[in-house]
Amino acid sequence: MADPIVSVKIRVHWAAGPVLAGTADAAMRGLTKWGNLVLAMSNARVPHDSGDLERSGAVTPDPGSVSVRVSYDTPYARRQHEELDWQHEGDRSAKYLESAVHDSMERGLALVAEDLAGVLR
Repeated sequence: MADPIVSVKIRVHWAAGPVLAGTADAAMRGLTKWGNLVLAMSNARVPHDSGDLERSGAVTPDPGSVSVRVSYDTPYARRQHEELDWQHEGDRSAKYLESAVHDSMERGLALVAEDLAGVLR
């Protein structure tokens, strides 16, 4: 192979520190939006006798990582989620949180991407 007739050297200075810090913050904003979407969808599905289970739902940032936790905090939350044979009124059902995560996947990823795109422009 012959030497190129014309060559160009391109050098890029990458300020990774500020860019990476900005992306982590943007990702957390997007994940928090997604977490709130999951919580709203899940609240529409959660078994609802007295409303205590629904009211216990929360979106919590996970310190030290780029993640959020969507959870319910009642003594019976896990059992209500896992018991597939239990009967519930209307659109209420078991797997209320798991199904909300699955059903929100496309929109949730778009929310994170939108916030990241704002930083990377």
